[in-house]
Amino acid sequence: MDLQLAAKVLLVDDEEEFIELMSQRLETKGLKVVAVTSGEKALSEIEDHTFDVAVVDLAMPGIDGIETLKQIKERRGDIEVIMLTGQATVQSGIEAMKHGAIDFLEKPVDLTVLLEKIRQAKKERMRALDKKSDEEMKSILKSKSW
Repeated sequence: MDLQLAAKVLLVDDEEEFIELMSQRLETKGLKVVAVTSGEKALSEIEDHTFDVAVVDLAMPGIDGIETLKQIKERRGDIEVIMLTGQATVQSGIEAMKHGAIDFLEKPVDLTVLLEKIRQAKKERMRALDKKSDEEMKSILKSKSW
């Protein structure tokens, strides 16, 4: 099974037309997409649902992209985050990576590039979850007396 096909993506951007179009394009490629228009809504979604990857816009009213990234990582560290921006600066890219973003892409984003980044992020998340479950299994086995 292709990793990309099973990916559950949270798309966060205050531009409604952008997320509607991007959601449709990603869904036609087999991804499961939930699109929200604010950082606040994104944080609410991660409480109720499981996502492999969050694609978060940097500049949003209310909770901005960096704060959304920080809170996603704080609450659900297993979700990989890809940042998107219309006004990329080296500083904002460094800031995003420092807070745990796996990548930083400029708008308008090429769909092929975004799909590849989502695939890589999903693979990275699966690797991390596998490692965590292996460690938990070793710990359980070590604690048993048999």
